[in-house]
Amino acid sequence: MVKHAHMIKTRFDSVFDFAVTICLILIFLAVAYPLYFILIASVSNPDFVNTGKIMFYPKGIGLDAYARIFQTSRIWIGYRNTILYTASSTVLSLTVTLMAGYAFSRKDLIGRKPLMLVYIFTMYFGGGLIPTYLVVKSLGLVNSPMAIIILGTVSVYNLIIARSFFENSIPYELLEAAFVDGCSNQRFFFSIVLPLSKSIIAVIALYYAVAQWNNFFTALIYLSDQKYYPLQLVLRDILISSQAIAADHTDIDTIGLQQQIAESIKYGLIVVASVPVLILYPFLQRYFVKGVMLGSIKG
Repeated sequence: MVKHAHMIKTRFDSVFDFAVTICLILIFLAVAYPLYFILIASVSNPDFVNTGKIMFYPKGIGLDAYARIFQTSRIWIGYRNTILYTASSTVLSLTVTLMAGYAFSRKDLIGRKPLMLVYIFTMYFGGGLIPTYLVVKSLGLVNSPMAIIILGTVSVYNLIIARSFFENSIPYELLEAAFVDGCSNQRFFFSIVLPLSKSIIAVIALYYAVAQWNNFFTALIYLSDQKYYPLQLVLRDILISSQAIAADHTDIDTIGLQQQIAESIKYGLIVVASVPVLILYPFLQRYFVKGVMLGSIKG
């Protein structure tokens, strides 16, 4: 059987594939090594870390940093709050974004382009921190968990991804056929569109969940009661207090010991904050890759 010309792999193709593979390996190492270093530094003796003797494997292994971190009851309160904020905010944001994205994908939406321009305008221009704070205060959301859940409900970037996905993946003929069978807009969206959109739902949910999980600035501005603090703000306070304790001592040996403790706690806190997201990502990876590709065909 004669092979087609386009199936024959030339020497240039082999060289190109090899170069791409090398580049991908280098990119992977550049991304993965900092994460690996933080992990081994968190269980290593801070003396070895500070002197640059930790490169590829841990030395002086110990779990003192994690013991100190998890002995703090605020850690568990922060975890509880962050899980609550992340779950609630993600569900709310996902609901609003999918509905708005589907509406903007419909060509029969009156004023679709002007409305989309209004949304896009907010990507580049905002009212500023002080006006936003005054609005939040007037709504009675200062020092309220609802401020964390409601603020930032819609990301215009995610809205554009959802709109593009619906435009390119849900044929208009499917909508016409559904209408002929007596299907309403609401039933078409919930019974047909959503089941066909699992990939983009996973992508947008991951975007919103990671953003909310890592968010501490909103809590820093609008929350004053520590019982409402998310994990990121709790970890920030622990790190600052550890550094402050080291600065308060005058004995050189005590200062050195406290600085070591603060250094090890710093790496431990990064691991504690990152592990849940790293565990979640592999379960959504296949949807993530597919959804990004499908949603980025057209903008």
